[in-house]
Amino acid sequence: MNIIQRHKLIRTLAGVLAFVCSCFALAQNEPALLRERTSINDGWRFQKNDPIGVNTDFLLYDVRPDSKNGDQKERLAEATQDAEKLGKAGHPLLKPWILPSGNRFIKDPAKRFTRPGGHPGGDLAYVQADFDDSSWRKINLPHDWAIAGPFNTPGVGGGMGRLPSPGIGWYRKQLDIPASDAGKRIFLDIDGAMSYAAVWLNGRLVGGWPYGYNSWRLDLTPYVIPGGKNQLAIRLDNPPDSSRWYPGGGIYRNVWLTKTAPVHVAQWGTRITTPQVSAATATISLEVTIDNDSESDAAVDVRTEIFALDAAGCQSGGAVASFKPLAASVAAGASTQVADSLVLANPRLWGPPPTQTPNRYVAVTTLTRDGTPIDRYETRFGIRSVDFTSDGLFVNGERIQIQGVNQHHDLGALGAAFNTRAAERQLEMLREMGCNAIRMAHNPPAPELLELTDRMGFLVMDEIFDMWVRQKSPFDTHLIFPDWHEQDLRSVIRRDRNCPSVILWSVGNEVGEQYTGAPGAEVARKLMAIAHDEDPSRPATASMNFAKSDSHFAATVDVVILNYQGEGIRDTPEFANFKGIRTHPQYPAFRAKLPGKLILSSESAAVFSSRGVYLFPVASAISNPTRDGQGGDSKSRQVSSYELYTADFGSSADKVFATQDRNPYVAGEFVWAGWDYLGEPSPYYSSRSSYFGMIDLAGFKKDRFYLYQSRWRADLPMAHILPHWTWPERAGQITPVHVFTSGDEAELFLNGKSLGRKKKGEYEYRLRWDDVKYAPGELKVVAYKNGKQWAADIVRTAGDATKLEASADRSVIIADGRDLSFITIRVTDKTGLTSPRAANRVTFSIEGPGEIVATDNGDATDTDAFGLPARKAFNGLCLVIVRSKPGQSGTIRITAKADALKSSTVTLQSLRQTQ
Repeated sequence: MNIIQRHKLIRTLAGVLAFVCSCFALAQNEPALLRERTSINDGWRFQKNDPIGVNTDFLLYDVRPDSKNGDQKERLAEATQDAEKLGKAGHPLLKPWILPSGNRFIKDPAKRFTRPGGHPGGDLAYVQADFDDSSWRKINLPHDWAIAGPFNTPGVGGGMGRLPSPGIGWYRKQLDIPASDAGKRIFLDIDGAMSYAAVWLNGRLVGGWPYGYNSWRLDLTPYVIPGGKNQLAIRLDNPPDSSRWYPGGGIYRNVWLTKTAPVHVAQWGTRITTPQVSAATATISLEVTIDNDSESDAAVDVRTEIFALDAAGCQSGGAVASFKPLAASVAAGASTQVADSLVLANPRLWGPPPTQTPNRYVAVTTLTRDGTPIDRYETRFGIRSVDFTSDGLFVNGERIQIQGVNQHHDLGALGAAFNTRAAERQLEMLREMGCNAIRMAHNPPAPELLELTDRMGFLVMDEIFDMWVRQKSPFDTHLIFPDWHEQDLRSVIRRDRNCPSVILWSVGNEVGEQYTGAPGAEVARKLMAIAHDEDPSRPATASMNFAKSDSHFAATVDVVILNYQGEGIRDTPEFANFKGIRTHPQYPAFRAKLPGKLILSSESAAVFSSRGVYLFPVASAISNPTRDGQGGDSKSRQVSSYELYTADFGSSADKVFATQDRNPYVAGEFVWAGWDYLGEPSPYYSSRSSYFGMIDLAGFKKDRFYLYQSRWRADLPMAHILPHWTWPERAGQITPVHVFTSGDEAELFLNGKSLGRKKKGEYEYRLRWDDVKYAPGELKVVAYKNGKQWAADIVRTAGDATKLEASADRSVIIADGRDLSFITIRVTDKTGLTSPRAANRVTFSIEGPGEIVATDNGDATDTDAFGLPARKAFNGLCLVIVRSKPGQSGTIRITAKADALKSSTVTLQSLRQTQ
């Protein structure tokens, strides 16, 4: 076993330990007599579409405007008139019954909604307990109904990934609620459902939530039959043209059943802040909200102890501190809050690696009534100070340059269905590149993703909305924003406010209100006020791609975050004749106008590239538009990986780095984007996925990965040569060679002959040998730093493809039915060199307690269904994703075969959680 395999095994066993530890903690800390939180992900039945032949107009949340008729105001007016007509005709919409589900997050009681009588949809067969759903598909959650395809679904464009995410879907599950649960409060907690969810229990409409990215709770108690059949039915209605990227479809995050005593800690009912932090002491402030859902007043005692967590998230040792006991009186049907603070000596601080450690604690709050414990609630948190200054971001007193990326919520071939291991793999690769921060673009993330960023020490910009009142797509969330913005914003902040990784709230991304002067700024001001009210401990902001430093909009934000404006948009000669906004670099203007505010780039770069594709000739400028013959090929729909070609509004990494270095007060950047993602396939709309990532959709590194690594990990000895060196048709032709290195100079050799030693100039971030004539053989670069040899890289000409080589990212996985192994297949020559242009079709078979869930190759043009057990290699690589089977341990063997190539088999071990 080599050192890499040993490290992978150690990480896997650590993951097993963390899982076992968390299960043990749940068992220890949530006795049956107190709070129970149980996953109900398994054993659902699923069906697309409403019943055939049944009028289901009454199941529409609200009348939707005609996307092709008139302007926005006209469409909204027509929709309102249609809604009134529908109501008068005796076909009520669901909106009046759904709106009260968000009442808890409306601060002003006078603005809360009153639920009408009755239960629309209660007579529909799909919500009845005796309906036979045996013909429906049996599925487990999280579930994305669209990812199976097919691609090129009629009516779904490239922006939404060409997959069938729009439509209606039904989910049914019978809940096991024993008679002993009589008297308890029973809650349904849904972490994410796309979208316009409506929930029935036992034929009665409970409520729902329209925004597909929010987590939300419904109180099932009035509708539960303890000891009897309890049939849950959930309907989702995902509109067409509702997104600018792939939204997925279905209940795509985790679902829980939470049981409590009538008097209990409220949903997301604790707030922990650390207002004063030093190496010697930390002040920890705690606020607890208590709900009394009983019919009588209650007096309770509140006790909270703090425990340290180890690196795996397991409780370690005894209590390190305790808040003094607090007494609370809670009126029947009401809520109350209690608060206290303490000082902890020698705190273990949370901070981002590599210079700091993401230490965490857990606060365990116990409610007792008449001496009997009635609730126990855990809150994970970290102790850290975060200061936003005009000179940068300081975490625990150390200036931290934000080296961040934007991440959409899909997980590539797995779609929108959240999987912890898949998300962890993405973060691990980003960390390897030197990334230390994530912007959640452009919606609230899964709670488990924030658990990962907390544990791994990433800084997070938690973003809530992509649009406000002004639309970007015909049926996007601008339709619900007027009714739901407060509920959505407060609930996200309340859910995520104890996460130490979250340092900044973003309430909007490139919203249309930037263009409307004072009225648009007033919307921003209202959202900022809500954010400050919900969480005074963090700043709030909204990204700006248009609003300038002297605008009303810019004056409203706590932190200046700019999309592309910082480095300038279409401001160089290469973009002189292009249409669109033309903006000179804006960092100095914002610095001068708003001198006290931190400035950073919330979206930078926007470079296109296709992994392993190199097109000639190569531009001499450092940042260039993408056109046929200039880095792009509209026939193949591929973009050159020389990493010099951008969206028209974007800039290369080289240009971005230079602009930041000229303006050192800039706190850093969130690059667009970390990974390729489904949808938004600019510049080639007929493709399935984006070209923006530093890592492709399958998880294979593009050359740009190493360009950022050379800057973000300046202390890591590294050098990377591009392009590959297998060009039989280019003998004697100019084939430029570029080198990305953390060194400051390098010497290039072709077949042992020096092609010269070059040194990086001021504001230069790559070394270029643009006049190299191709000859087969070996390219070698030796990099230097401060005059001493620093790193080296070699690329060689590959021979004919002869075999496949398979390797797994993890050879040991947990037999829980959710854990994954990502297996890379390389097409190689007889010596093991990757054949960098190979496109062989690879087929996969599996033996043992595992299953193939998806395959991919990172090619944005490949529209074969992800679920097929075969995939063409793209430039020598493809991927197969294997999932364990629940409760089944043993050896899993995955074999990859291709015509005329030697096959390859990789072996995994699946372990039960008790092993």
